Amino acid sequence: MKIALAVNPRASFGRGRHAGREAAECFRAAGVQVHLLCEDSYELLSRAVDKALADGVDALVVAGGDGMVHLGVNALAGSGAAFGATALGIIPSGTGNDMARALGLPRHNVPAAAARVLAALPAGGRVIDAGRVRAGDRTHWFAGVVSAGFDAAVNERANTWRWPRGRARYNLAMLRELATFGAIEYTVTADGERWQQGAMLISVANGQSIGGGMKVVPDAALDDGYLDLFIVRPLSRAGFLAVFPKVFSGKHVGHPAVEIRRVRRVELEAHGVVAYADGERIGPLPLTIDVVPGALRVLA
Repeated sequence: MKIALAVNPRASFGRGRHAGREAAECFRAAGVQVHLLCEDSYELLSRAVDKALADGVDALVVAGGDGMVHLGVNALAGSGAAFGATALGIIPSGTGNDMARALGLPRHNVPAAAARVLAALPAGGRVIDAGRVRAGDRTHWFAGVVSAGFDAAVNERANTWRWPRGRARYNLAMLRELATFGAIEYTVTADGERWQQGAMLISVANGQSIGGGMKVVPDAALDDGYLDLFIVRPLSRAGFLAVFPKVFSGKHVGHPAVEIRRVRRVELEAHGVVAYADGERIGPLPLTIDVVPGALRVLA
């Protein structure tokens, strides 16, 4: 067996490089040939991954957080999940690790995560859906959630900070953003139905959580052939702060301002809104988002 192991040295504030080397040691101890990829930028790492895949490997494993999963998904999704397709393995060592949560993978435990990859490698892992985002003439893939509203604005702010770490950084950015944030007027088209929608945020989800464990759509499934359209209608700041803590347990779904519907295709339009997918910046709306069933094989 030969794997390409892509490492984000900046994941979890620099601990990613150590996690990648530890994972490489685990794989080599199991007799797996490892091609270690570690570059100084996301763009260079993406190119190195594409080259390694073109040269031929049995799996691509990424060490880092959701940004690294996003890199892997975009390298592999759509290549066909039939038996023999290159699979994606994950060593969760980033800040959020929401895709690892959805897959039930050990987080910040490199030997345990490497063992899961090794156990799944002979059979090729499991097949899951992926989301596809079209923005202008560009296409992006995602495994978790596309955020387009308050949550994306929080991401935009939090990604400029290096402190505090983990969930606290996201929560603090949320409070700062909330001070000036107002409801957004969207035009939504979901499976052919078009309507105007005032909302605090709209997300389109394949996975369940964002922001390091906020279960925005707790019943989402990775392999059901659907996406979950998540809408939070306009709320006062006090009302929004009252709902927010319930997101970590998934108990917000019964709130009258919250709507979740299963869809296959969504078009979102709004002025001045920037979208994020798996925590990575995609760009301004409008966007077209659809689900591609069975687009990805994961070692989980």
